[in-house]
Amino acid sequence: MRSATIVDLLAVLILSSYGVLVYLATTGTGSGSLDPILAAAQARGELRVATDSGFRPFSDLADGAFVGYDIDLARAVAAKLSLEVVFVPTGFDGLYDTLTSGRADMIASALPYAPEFGERARFSSFYFDGGQVILAPAGSPIVGAADLAGQLVGVALGSDADALARRLAARTAGMQVQATYETPDEVVAALRRGELAAAIVDNVTALGATQGRGDLRIAAALTSEPYVLAMPVNAFQLQREVNQALAELQAEGFFEQLNARWFR
Repeated sequence: MRSATIVDLLAVLILSSYGVLVYLATTGTGSGSLDPILAAAQARGELRVATDSGFRPFSDLADGAFVGYDIDLARAVAAKLSLEVVFVPTGFDGLYDTLTSGRADMIASALPYAPEFGERARFSSFYFDGGQVILAPAGSPIVGAADLAGQLVGVALGSDADALARRLAARTAGMQVQATYETPDEVVAALRRGELAAAIVDNVTALGATQGRGDLRIAAALTSEPYVLAMPVNAFQLQREVNQALAELQAEGFFEQLNARWFR
């Protein structure tokens, strides 16, 4: 009877130990050896980063080399991890596949946060917001959506800003939408010429229009589209290290430097 009790206790201990290991592996609270992605990157001395060069100023090609906001950010994050960067050129639609196939350790490519892909990837903390904003002249009294009442507001035809502006106009007295422009840059040019009271554009365009200039300002944010870095779903320790690196870079003013360099 006593030996049966001992066997039962041993069985309970083994099962409990297994349960703890499973918990640590899935939550990322265990040792670094449980994260195969970071361990392999450290063994190589390299962080493989998938990026699509089709979206300026985040990722672009110049003389055959990757340049851009996300390129600088990926290098800075990797440096915090004491790793070099190897960029993996990838079309935007194939970015997540680089993680599931093991060809990349991280995505840095103006990637909007997409919780529906949570089974395929882990996401970093937000580092940029590409949502829609109100752009207004520096001396304008416009500070929010309510101030667009009775105003002529420009948008690029067929853009997210166009759809948003029409919804706002439906509930804002006297707001008129001018959607004869093909691109957000054309909208900004019209605003500068004084043809519009305000414009609704994405934050990327707005930062490019206001960085280092005093004639226009971002009056208000209307929507949010946070950008994130993405890692394989089992890269829990890499996720922690990347988030720590982003926090340190934020405290160091690195993102202000990126804005000044790439939005102008």
